[in-house]
Amino acid sequence: MEDFSFGEVILGTLWFMLVFAWIWLMISILTDVFRDPEVSGWGKAGWTLFLIVFPWLGALVYLVTRGSSMNARHRERARAHDAEMREYVREAAGAPSPADELGKLADLQRRGILTEAEYARAKSALLESSQNGAGARR
Repeated sequence: MEDFSFGEVILGTLWFMLVFAWIWLMISILTDVFRDPEVSGWGKAGWTLFLIVFPWLGALVYLVTRGSSMNARHRERARAHDAEMREYVREAAGAPSPADELGKLADLQRRGILTEAEYARAKSALLESSQNGAGARR
């Protein structure tokens, strides 16, 4: 059984983390290349070949030329995914229709919980938000 010094363990851990970070970077770049609709098929093939043949140079050139837009595309995909998820939850939860909400407001006014002025304010706010439709939603 071989003994390892503390320095060798630290150095081995450092190399492992560097290799892991390198693999993560290559996966991130290739994912961005293949998800970008603005890059043609030949462009995707070219970037992939460049990253395989000259990995260090290819990654550096990609990050310099397309790094900032890489982050913007990632944020846009996350925003779109969030909007889709919110819409799905809204549909699955069965969001009440404006007519249901107006009925509830009228019932609250009949029972004396809302005054005429409060009812009118709530009704106009509800009608305004329903007319704006999806524009009022995030």
